[in-house]
Amino acid sequence: MDGLKYEERERLWERNLQHSTAFVAENETGEVIGFVDAGKERSGDYPDIGGEVYSIYILKAYQGQGVGKLLIQAVSKELLDRDIQSMLVWVLKENQSSGFYEKLGGKVIDEKYITIAGKQIPELAYEWTDVSQIVNRGE
Repeated sequence: MDGLKYEERERLWERNLQHSTAFVAENETGEVIGFVDAGKERSGDYPDIGGEVYSIYILKAYQGQGVGKLLIQAVSKELLDRDIQSMLVWVLKENQSSGFYEKLGGKVIDEKYITIAGKQIPELAYEWTDVSQIVNRGE
């Protein structure tokens, strides 16, 4: 993270947001506490999956309070509005938040390795074949 430059990240987000939908969560004082962005599945390796959550992040102090669920529900509704019925998300295998995706009904469908700082790190793909189940969860 130390090697990332603010300007580079800003340009990356500007480019990404041209092709995705993002939602931001704020606390009661208007501070940003989390975000999610999603759009069409990018790799083309999963022809039966139309959408993909590109990133989701919740500040640690707000994790476990339902913020992530609300963000995933919002982006799922947006995908449905765009006639995208299914989605996946790639998660680092050792991510302590992996259970979050399983609680929302995500099923592991694939594993791959990515290189971060010269190290091979396993990633899991969680799939939802029907994102309407996420939208309707808890209603």
